This record gives sequence, C-alpha cells and structure tokens, in this order.
Amino acid sequence: MASHFKQPDDAGASPRGGRHSARSGGNPRSHLKTRRGGDESYHAPEGNPYAAGAPRVSCGYVSVVSEPEGGSRHGGRRRRDAGFRETDPYDLSGRRSRDPRKRAGRIVSVILFVVGFALIATAAGLWIYNQWQYHEQDRINEELAAYADVSDNGATPPQVDWAALKAVNDEVVGWVQIPGTVVNFPVYQASDNEKYLHTSAEGNYSLGGQVFMDYENTAPGMVDGQTIIYGHHLRNGAMFKPISDMTNQEMFDGVTTIWYVTEEATYELEPLLIYETSADDTAARTFSFASEDELHTYLTALLDRSSASSANATELIAGATNVLTLCTCNYDNGDSGRTLLVCVPKAAAADDAAQAE
Repeated sequence: MASHFKQPDDAGASPRGGRHSARSGGNPRSHLKTRRGGDESYHAPEGNPYAAGAPRVSCGYVSVVSEPEGGSRHGGRRRRDAGFRETDPYDLSGRRSRDPRKRAGRIVSVILFVVGFALIATAAGLWIYNQWQYHEQDRINEELAAYADVSDNGATPPQVDWAALKAVNDEVVGWVQIPGTVVNFPVYQASDNEKYLHTSAEGNYSLGGQVFMDYENTAPGMVDGQTIIYGHHLRNGAMFKPISDMTNQEMFDGVTTIWYVTEEATYELEPLLIYETSADDTAARTFSFASEDELHTYLTALLDRSSASSANATELIAGATNVLTLCTCNYDNGDSGRTLLVCVPKAAAADDAAQAE
C-alpha cells in the first residue's frame, strides 16, 4: 500500500474543502481518486513520490546473493525473488543455516572440545592423585624414621627402638642407613617378595611400600653369602632413589659407609661396586656359594660389568666372606631395569689388609 500524508487544514478553511484561504497560496485543490476509493482533497507538491496520485515505485525483494534467471511474475509486475546460495551461516530471518556439512562440522568441533576437556581433566586428576600418594609415602617414612636415632655425620650406627617397631609390625628384621642420603629405613621380611611392594608397615596400601629383605634370605643378619634388600626408586627422590644415582662414579665415591643393624648385630659396610641388570637376571638372586672362592668369582664377574666401583675393589673381593646387596629399580629399560649396589663389611677389608702385612 502506497504511503501518503494528510496535511492539516489551513485556518479558516472548511473541513471538507470549499474555498481556500489566502494563506494557501491561491492554488486550487483538486479531487484525486485514491486506492481506498475515496476522494483525497490534497494535491501533493510536485516531486513527492509518496503522495497520493504519484507514480508508485516498485518495492520488490532484492536478492542478497543472486537472482534466479527469469525472475517470477507477481501482480503483473516482475518480482525480484532472492535465490540463496549459502555463503553465510545465517539467512534473512536470522536463523542458522541448515547446510548439513556445516552442521556436521559444528558437531565434530563440539565433540572434540568435550573430549579434549575430559582428557585434560583426567590428566590433572591423575597428577593430583600421584602427588597425594608421594605425600602419603613421605609421611609414612617420616613416622618410621622417628623410631631410630641417627648421627649427623654417620660415624655411629642408628640406635633403633626395636620394641616400638615390633609393636607396629613384628616382621621387622633390621634397619638400613646410608649417611648423607634419604636412605634410613626399617627392613621387613615376609613369606614372599610381593607383600611389601605396596603395603605399609601398618598393612595399608602405599605407593612405595616398605624396604624388605628377600624372603629366601636367612634373617635377620648377614648369614648368607649374599643378603639382598629391596626398595623402590620413587621419582620424587624418595626411598632407594640415591642408589640409582650411584651409577655415576663421582656419586659412588661420595658414599663411604652403609649401616645395617639388627637387634643382635651391627654391620658397618662400604660400597664395592654397582651394576645394572634386568628383572629376569636370576643369577642376581644367588644367596649361597659353595666356597669363598666361588663367591669371589661371582663378585669378579660383577666387577667386569659394573657401572662404578671402589678403587680397591680387587682387594675387597679377595677378603669378602659375604656381601649385602641393595636393589632398586631403574627406568632406563622401562619397568624391568634393576640397579644393585653390592657392599662388603669394612671388617673384611681390615682383615685382608692385616693379612697382607
């Protein structure tokens, strides 16, 4: 419908027309037919395209993207209908495009976002849980360390409260300490080598478990040709982690004393050698030897494959009657790697030196 405006009547003029006043400029009014079928008593000024009687201007739709060939006819006039080809995610009504390819792309994007967020949340949760486990293991180690008094310089052996330790767990058999390191733990022995891998002295689950003696060894002291004590190598530096560091010769030379004490005996030892092997190496778990010569042959073979060793290793081997081996895991070969520190009693070295004189 064409727009038109009705001007207000001049002062003194009749509402229905009649003669015009002097203010009208003297132009006579004409009666024009409108689309409503009535008379319009107003003649639009020349050049007003919206007034009654003026030629109408087409208001057909304008194509946003393209116009199909041979546009449609509407009311005797050509109507320019828009033929849309999708180049924008929204149409004229403001609704999103329903192009299935774009819709599928949005769905895939949402799925990838959700999956990515879930993976990040899971990784964060695992990291927090692992940190909590390390914290709990440190707490357990600190509580157990309170059962022994150790000297600052390691010149004297640990003084252990055996009664208090046995009240917590009567499977305790000894105490091992490497002065200057975090190695300062009670030693337990079970009927197998699985129990204390992830079981605390109180019988609860713990990441690092407890330091323990091989179940095939004769406890509590160094009775067998080789006594083996196991401890985890935790990535936060706890438990037997310092032993893995001793594969470096400089770190090895920095350790001069290892204490192993039981309720009946005290053993002061020194490092002989350290070597790496796999969990499948059954020879590493040799406990008894037919003679001292067989023990010496065994130790000499280990010396040949050692990562670090004592400067007088040959002399120490010649005087050895038994050894204490501290075993931990290493991660150079996945989870199957093992690092073993072989120690000999200092008394054996002293006796060998005396015999040489």
